Amino acid sequence: MEERNGILSLFPVKKPILGMIHLKGERDTEIFEKAKEEIRLMEEGGIDGLMLENYYGNYYHLEKILDYAAQGNLNVPYGVNCLNVDAMGFELAAKYDAKFMQVDSVVGHVKPRDEATLEAFFDLYRKKTTAYLIGGVRFKYQPLLSENSLEEDLKIAMRRCDAIAVTENATGQETSMEKIQAFRAGVGDFPLVIAAGMTKENAAKQLKIGDMAIVGSYFKDNYKDIGDVSKEHVTEFMRIVKQIREEV
Repeated sequence: MEERNGILSLFPVKKPILGMIHLKGERDTEIFEKAKEEIRLMEEGGIDGLMLENYYGNYYHLEKILDYAAQGNLNVPYGVNCLNVDAMGFELAAKYDAKFMQVDSVVGHVKPRDEATLEAFFDLYRKKTTAYLIGGVRFKYQPLLSENSLEEDLKIAMRRCDAIAVTENATGQETSMEKIQAFRAGVGDFPLVIAAGMTKENAAKQLKIGDMAIVGSYFKDNYKDIGDVSKEHVTEFMRIVKQIREEV
């Protein structure tokens, strides 16, 4: 099995940006066609990678777009986040050859008694796929049941995944510089992913500290998760990121 410490090596650029596909739509066919269209718009806008997630759609919608990706229809690396049932994310990553995957919390969201079970879970399921794992800590919408300090939980998280994801408290909400800096201090040079709330206005200061980002809401026509992907928003954002890369 390949080394798991090189997620950044998947991308030919510094500070890679992953676009989030939310699987929005009312009917099965609409969800699939919209996802394909959003992928096209993001790729044409210059995105570096794509995260496929059942934010709106269900498991079967997610599996269908992953099958589409696995058939060679994407021009950038893709990953998967199967919300709320982490085991199925590992199964999908393995089945559809995802290069990376996300689990919204890898530590601290279970009772301290159950951390040993969580450790065993990751030991078991990480063997099922070579996909790099992006793991959330103190992540949006996740319960915080840990009795550890942030620094202690970050150390545990670094044993369980290949990159740490940081967010504030909600989708689209800007991740505070204080939290980003605290995470950087805790993880050292371990890959740090800013996974919510990045905009063209805050990208420079956030990417100065973070190694990569996942962007969803800002790419929508109304800058909210409920909107539709705007190629213009993607293109303008990626233009700013290219300038940032020249300065880091």
